[in-house]
Amino acid sequence: MAIYLIRHGETHANATRVLQTPDVPLSDIGQQQARRLGERLAQVGIASILASDMRRAAMTAEALQHATRAPLAFDRGLHERNFGDLRGTPYAELDEDPFGPDYEPPGGESWDVFHDRVAEVWQRVARAAEQTEGHLAVVTHGLVCRAVVAHHAECDAPDVPGWGNTSLTILDGPDPWRVSLLACTAHLDEEASSGVA
Repeated sequence: MAIYLIRHGETHANATRVLQTPDVPLSDIGQQQARRLGERLAQVGIASILASDMRRAAMTAEALQHATRAPLAFDRGLHERNFGDLRGTPYAELDEDPFGPDYEPPGGESWDVFHDRVAEVWQRVARAAEQTEGHLAVVTHGLVCRAVVAHHAECDAPDVPGWGNTSLTILDGPDPWRVSLLACTAHLDEEASSGVA
C-alpha cells in the first residue's frame, strides 16, 4: 500500500506571491497541471482520494478523481496553515516573514498549533490508507506536505528547496511510512511520459 501525497495546482495567488485565502481557485495553468497529474496517476491503482476542501486542493482532487474514477472525500484537517489576518496580502507588503520559526500570524495558527493539527489528521490518513484496497491519494497544501515528510515519515532528504504545484510524494507503508519519491513534478515536463518514475 502507498499514500500518494500531492500538493494542489497553481493559482493566480501562487504566481503573484500572495498569501492565499481558502476560496482561491486553480488558474488555467493549475488546471492543466491537475489534468497532467491525473494522466500520470490514472493507471497506478489509486483506490481512494482524500483532500483538503480549500478550493485549490478540491479542484486538483476533482481532476484526479476524473482520471482515476476513485471516490473522493474531504477532511478539513488537510487545510493549509491558517495565516489569519495576513491572508490575501502580497508577500512584498509583509513586515515580517510569515514562515519564520517563531512568527504567529494575527488571527491564525502558530507553528505548534499547525503541527498538532497535521499530526491529528495524519493519524486519520494512515488509518484510511490501511483500510484502502489499493493506494490512497491525499491532495493538500505545501506546508502540510512538508510537515508530513518531516515529522511522520522516514526520508533520507526531507528538506527539499520547494514543493512545486502538483508535486507528488509517495510514501510506502504501512507504518513506519517511508518516502520513495519526493516532491516530483515530472508530469509537468513536456517530454514526460505517463508513468510514475
